[in-house]
Amino acid sequence: MADSRPQAGREPSFFEDFALEFLDLPEARVRVRHYGSGPPVLLLHGHPRTHTTWWRVAPKLARTHTVVCPDLRGFGQSSKPADTPDHRHSSKRAKAGDCVALMKHLGFERFAIVGHDRGSYTAFRAAMDFPDEVSKLVILDGVPILEALERCDARFATEWWHWFFFGQPEKPERAILADPDRWYSGSPEKMGERNYADFCAAIHDPETVHGMIEDYRAGLGIDRAHDEADRAAGRTVQCPTMVLWSLRDDLEQLYGDVLAVWRPWAPNLTGHGIDSGHHVAEEAPDTLAEVLLRFLGSTP
Repeated sequence: MADSRPQAGREPSFFEDFALEFLDLPEARVRVRHYGSGPPVLLLHGHPRTHTTWWRVAPKLARTHTVVCPDLRGFGQSSKPADTPDHRHSSKRAKAGDCVALMKHLGFERFAIVGHDRGSYTAFRAAMDFPDEVSKLVILDGVPILEALERCDARFATEWWHWFFFGQPEKPERAILADPDRWYSGSPEKMGERNYADFCAAIHDPETVHGMIEDYRAGLGIDRAHDEADRAAGRTVQCPTMVLWSLRDDLEQLYGDVLAVWRPWAPNLTGHGIDSGHHVAEEAPDTLAEVLLRFLGSTP
């Protein structure tokens, strides 16, 4: 495996040549960057990031692929969904629908999808709900929501307590917005100045913070129900799937054999750990890009 430590040389410019647009989809208005002319790949960020988390990886992929990086609905500068008691407008099913609509808007009927952290749940749901549209699936630092909740023990509840705190009404937003910089750590030195500035704008915006927290509320309810229905019906991911996890994060400590957790959901499965902290696109971009390119190949 390639060395994932920061590599010497000139840093890539910030999304050089990428178009930046706001696109109106059937159910959301999405901020998106895209560029390239090869097979399409959609990159989905996690919490509390925006699409700019991919700024060191996307240009490397765009040498051979068409790369699309949106803010998920509720996050960044994309539109914020209406609240409902069941949080359905913040569900991963709703966000997966946005992904398919976005790619069709850009002219792609079939595409690969890569999701990190909370974005991995939307990527997984897209592969489950739209098997004809998703050609390959990459999961970064995640297991299915249903698996996480069913395997929850004292260690998970202690280390991932935020899942359950974020599920409460009102209090999470009040706590975060009291001091967003203290709540969410980050720095321009580690993240890059423009990525950090975009991240800061997001975590200081009350509507965006609420949208990000609604993603968790949906996860504890309607998203879990969607996973349960799929398992009961025997549905699995139909496309080739790769799962990657950060060795300096805690996925292995929580689940041991991460691939064993995924195998019942994705029969055509590969994957391994990467020497990185949680925000792998920012911390080990060269290694991540290399692994992604090997897996994505030239399949449309």
